[in-house]
Amino acid sequence: MLNNSEFKLLFIGDIIGRAGRWCVKKYLSEQNSKQNYDLVIANVENASHGFGLTKKNHDELVLYGIDAMTSGNHIWDKPAFFSVLDSETRVFRPANYPASCPGTGYGIIERKGKKLGILNLQGQVFMPPIDSPFECADRCIDEMKLKAGDDLPIIVDFHAEATSEKQAMAYYLDGKVSAVIGTHTHVQTADARIFHHGTAYISDAGMTGAHEGILGVEYNSVMPRFLTGLPCKFEPSEDGTAFNGVIVEIDEITGLALNITAIQIPIITGT
Repeated sequence: MLNNSEFKLLFIGDIIGRAGRWCVKKYLSEQNSKQNYDLVIANVENASHGFGLTKKNHDELVLYGIDAMTSGNHIWDKPAFFSVLDSETRVFRPANYPASCPGTGYGIIERKGKKLGILNLQGQVFMPPIDSPFECADRCIDEMKLKAGDDLPIIVDFHAEATSEKQAMAYYLDGKVSAVIGTHTHVQTADARIFHHGTAYISDAGMTGAHEGILGVEYNSVMPRFLTGLPCKFEPSEDGTAFNGVIVEIDEITGLALNITAIQIPIITGT
């Protein structure tokens, strides 16, 4: 049981399309699991038909109980959502995109009287060209702690391809943030742990959506690209749904992690 100086955070791995949104609804709403967490964060960059996010689906996920949303390179797939990025303080895009891009990449949110810093970063290895996530992390963390104190709990969603880059970020930020949670690859890794100076880590939180397919996409819509090398249209899968994520328990006095647990829960979806 958590005492008054601790709180429990749920981070939901990349939500993919309608199947992923259904998983969130089933887990948070119908199973009343929302009450088990002080705060719920989700990566939503693929929540609308597998690419980007719409205002309608954003509102849907808020209704289900998500308190804050992070993203990655696919958050730019639906330009109509740019205005939401500019107006909605609970939705984050990677902070190391140029400042002229819509939205913000970091901020402090409060729920149940508890404050949490959120920082969204994108990697450079095997990813589109972008500013250094390491230098950006230093700037954003310093600014948040200047506002809320050195003990502010901070969660980092590091949206990156290379496991080596994700581990490097965890070592770099060990003791400075509560957790570095990897996203983007859609496959949950078996390396959840707490680093020496108190930062929780996992290389990838996994994918919330249909797991019968290829990274949330229908098998038949992906194979032509591998077989021919030609462009093809990807369609989100609807089968074999599961809820993926991590639970992080944080000491509010130190702002450091006490525990991290990866979860994979099969979910039966509906229409």
